[in-house]
Amino acid sequence: ETLKAFDQEVNAFVDYMFGPRDARVRGWFLLDSYLPTFFLTGAYLLCIWLGKKFMKNRPPFSLRAHLIVYNLGITLLSFYMLIELILATWEGGYNLQCQNLHSAGEADIRVAKVLWWYYFSKVIEFMDTIFFVLRKKSSQITFLHVYHHATMFNIWWCVLNWIPCGQSFFGPTLNSFIHVLMYSYYGLSVIPSMRKYLWWKKYLTQAQLIQFLLTIVHTLSAAVKPCGFPFGCLMFQSSYMATLVILFINFYVKTYRKAPSRTAIKEPSVTTEIKNGFHKDYFAAANGFQNNKKAQ
Repeated sequence: ETLKAFDQEVNAFVDYMFGPRDARVRGWFLLDSYLPTFFLTGAYLLCIWLGKKFMKNRPPFSLRAHLIVYNLGITLLSFYMLIELILATWEGGYNLQCQNLHSAGEADIRVAKVLWWYYFSKVIEFMDTIFFVLRKKSSQITFLHVYHHATMFNIWWCVLNWIPCGQSFFGPTLNSFIHVLMYSYYGLSVIPSMRKYLWWKKYLTQAQLIQFLLTIVHTLSAAVKPCGFPFGCLMFQSSYMATLVILFINFYVKTYRKAPSRTAIKEPSVTTEIKNGFHKDYFAAANGFQNNKKAQ
């Protein structure tokens, strides 16, 4: 009874802050109450803290087979979401510049169903960090990594409850495409014989930055020429994406623009972190497979 009362208070506060929810998604798994999303995020952060303590005096796990299955699964889910979003928005005649929440009828419901999977995929992707913990890749668990994973899951709970279709489709479409490339790379890179064929690794960082910028431009375009999509949501999304751009540019400057010092050249660990166009601060946003012979 205490938990039920607390749940009602939390959801009443959320409804007071954001207004009436979209009735079309009521009853969908995990959406009616904020507590499951909140507790899962708390459990994620607790697992990082406890996991590091648990692994401190233990050898790292290899998890090669687990990584292959996991990355393949995320790749297939991302591919499904990409194709389904393209087909649903095409069927609904979505306006690329600005699309409201109610004009496309059944196509809006179809988009919302795909975006629910996008929301749910964010809790699945908590495993990126768990794999880092179990493989003792603590250097990969950066602020960017944890910030990205924890916030995305909570933000998309709000998106699904209040703006589950319309203009919300664009970012997940781009991100699903990036994830197809990213997680397929990670899955294949676990297999030593495949690594020589993985030519697209150096382009992923550039594609991710382009994704952020395109999402901001697309979001702001609806503010310049409105179509009925909530203005506050547009501003929040633009602001959040701006934080990712800032963090990413910080990584980019550290990795590509600064001349390496003599100390950095002498240290093989730093060379390993940035070779082939990657740095730990960025691809800490996914579970990644590093070419570390000791981990193998």
